[in-house]
This record gives sequence, structure tokens and C-alpha cells, in this order.
Amino acid sequence: MAYRMWEIMERATTGPFMEEAEFLNKRIPKTMRAVVKKHGIKYDPTHPVPADDAMADAVWQAAREFFLEVGVYNQDTHRVMLFSEQEVDEALYCAPSSYVVGEGRDSRVFGHRTVEDRRPPFVIFSPDITYDEVDHMSACLAYLKEPLLDGICSPLLEEFMGRAIQSRTPWEIAGSMEHAMNLRHAARLAGVPGVFMVAVGTAETDVAQIAVSDPAWGVRPSDGRLVGSITEMMTNNAMLNKGAHYQMYGSFSGNLAGTIYGAYSGGAEGTAVMQAAYHLKGLLVHSCNFEQNFPFHLKYGSNTGREMLWVVSTYSQAVARNTHLVQDSNGFTNAGPGTDMLFYETAAHAMTSTVSGANLWESAPARNKHHNHGTPLEARLGAEVGHAVARQGMTREQADGVVNALLAKYEADIPEAPIGQPFQELYDVRKAVPKPEYYDRYARVKEELHGMGVEFVY
Repeated sequence: MAYRMWEIMERATTGPFMEEAEFLNKRIPKTMRAVVKKHGIKYDPTHPVPADDAMADAVWQAAREFFLEVGVYNQDTHRVMLFSEQEVDEALYCAPSSYVVGEGRDSRVFGHRTVEDRRPPFVIFSPDITYDEVDHMSACLAYLKEPLLDGICSPLLEEFMGRAIQSRTPWEIAGSMEHAMNLRHAARLAGVPGVFMVAVGTAETDVAQIAVSDPAWGVRPSDGRLVGSITEMMTNNAMLNKGAHYQMYGSFSGNLAGTIYGAYSGGAEGTAVMQAAYHLKGLLVHSCNFEQNFPFHLKYGSNTGREMLWVVSTYSQAVARNTHLVQDSNGFTNAGPGTDMLFYETAAHAMTSTVSGANLWESAPARNKHHNHGTPLEARLGAEVGHAVARQGMTREQADGVVNALLAKYEADIPEAPIGQPFQELYDVRKAVPKPEYYDRYARVKEELHGMGVEFVY
């Protein structure tokens, strides 16, 4: 559903004029403080997975009021795009609650989940980081071999033919094409040629995204695309170009949004409200089919600390209880691959998200900052935890107890979290499989989680 696309695009040039500094420094904080206070939203650090329906509903109402009051700012035109209550209600009512994504036998249903839903989450596997060009194909293949994978946002490239990829140059277009072709080829080799691909992350600009739209070798209409939200509540003409192209090409479009804890939204309460409000921004501005959420801590760049898990749980419940929108929750951990801490963080994030009504996007290790530092094994654990807690009917109260126990294992180490080891040291790159010692670590942590109450399917 493209919601009144051209009428809304026009507002990017005709809305009220405002300087960016006023929008960010005055309009957003003032409005956020007002709606948080009005609705009595309070962060409780003792319960990282809250079971308070009234609080979740208050967060949604605050998010709705915030969005209607603040609008969305276009950096290029200095105009504020504003929306009416009727438009918000109409867009929410008309939005589908599920989509069939991918092709043929590899197609899946990507849909809305409810709080404490017993249906397993849709799981997108993604490391969200760059890999050496020579190992990119192997890394793609390693992820695509995972049996619980419903979709993939694959490893990224930062070089093409040994040269750094720069935005808006032929190197970006060529590197993005190489990324798309590697991913499609790896999918064939893995026996899942129709798998849902959210592609391609190497293509940063609108020009590069348009260049890889090709059903023969690149991104197909059955695949997913992402249009980023500029923090906070901002867009620009390039982002609008992406959104318009995705709708006209026919891809499944996702709104990529990460509210920054400790910035313009304030603390946990405002961060949860802002992240919920981004669902409306994606729906009305870009006609997005799903919301890709990754709120993160300003200091640590992660969302697996106590306050961030509360944020993840609270906005997920708010959206799940008050809309039928499709959302997923992207884990950003502090620790890197090859560490117990990464597995604990991934399990805590996946459990929190699943019982709160979200689908999963797992995961970005080592604060999403270290080249080659991501493997499919931590994503596998997140997927297995998500499937397990949904199928066993784990409640929010039960999840809260387990997540508190997991936090006790890693919370103190967040400031100096180990970055771990790269993909090439933990996987047999030629075979695209984990090395025995790494698999043994994963199996040991999985057994620990079983002892904490996670009833794994296998």
C-alpha cells in the first residue's frame, strides 16, 4: 500500500519553513517532555521486560500525539511535513497486517505479532557490518545455510577491486552490484534461490539503490529495501527518492529507524516514545511495509543494556497492542563474536523482543563497528531463543526473570566489552561452517539457557 504518496511528497516542499536547529533543539525535546509527562510514562530498571499494558498503551498514545505535533523535517527544503489525525487513522486502518515475501518455495509470511504471541517470530539474519571483499561470498553463504532464516540482510562491502567504496561514485555502484550478485549467487548455491533478501546495504545512496534494482541479477520486487530515518524525525530528498523508487518498483519497503538514547529524545521514556512514533513516520512518509527498529545507547552504540531492553520491550508492546503494523527488532550488542557475552546479549534481546510482540533481526555484534566481526552463529542462537520462547508460551513476567539473570552475567562488562574475533578465525571460510571450538562454545551457552528455562525445540 502506497499511502497517498504524491500528496505527501508535495509536503516536503510546501510545509511550514523552519531551521533544522530549531526543529532538533526546541521542537522535539519540548514536545517529547510534554507527552511523556502528560501520559505518566516511567522507566522501571527492575523490570527490563515490563508487563504493564496500561504503560504500553500510554507510550503509543504519546507517540501518536508527538508525531502529530512535531511532524517530519526535510533537511534539503527546511520544510516540516505535517499530518492530520484522520490521515494517521486512515493509513493505520489500510495498512496490511502481513505480506508474502520472497519467491516460490522460499517465500514466507512476514506479519504482525501480538504481545506474548505463540507464533514464532519472522527472523532476518544480518551482521550489519562489512567484510573483506575476498570473503564476502563465503560470509553470505554461511548465513544463507541457516535453517531458521526467513530473510537475510547480508554482509556488506566497503571495497570494490581493492579500492574503498565512496558514496556517489562509480565505485559505490559497482560495489553495490557486486554485493547483489554475490548474494543472489550464494542463495542459489545454498538451495534457496527465492529467499527474501533485504538488499543491498552497500548501496548507501539513492543512485546506487536504483542501480541494483534488476530482477535478473539484483534486487527483485519480491525482496525488501530500507529507507533510513535521519535522527531524529528527519528525512531528505535522497531518502524520499529511495522511498518513491521502492514503491514504484514494487519492493517491500522497511523504515530503518534508530532512536538515540541520551540525545534529543532524552532518557528511556522518550526513547521508547520516539521509536514507536517512527512507525507512523515510515507508514505515512515512505509508505513502508515494515518497521526496522534499532534504538541504541548514545555512549555504547548498543541496545542490550538494562535501559535499552526496557525501551525495546516497551515500544514493541505499544505497537503490537495498538496497531496491526509489521515490526522487527534489531539487536545491537556490545561484545563481539567468539565470546559468551555476545551469546548472552543476543539471547536477552531476542527473548525481550519476541515476548513483546516483535519479529527479529539478529544481530549486529561489537557495536556494529568492527570489520569482519559477525557470524551466523549468534544470529542462530537468537532465532532459536525466539522460536523457543514463543512456542512454550513464555510470559513477559517469566522473560523478565530470565533477562535479569542474563544481565547479571554481562551488565557490568558493557563499558569494556570484548570485541571478540573475526569471521575468518571462527569459521572455516572455504566450507562456510563454524569451527568446532566455536560451535562448542555456542552449544555450552545454549545448554545454560536451557537451564534458565528456555525450552529449545531441538
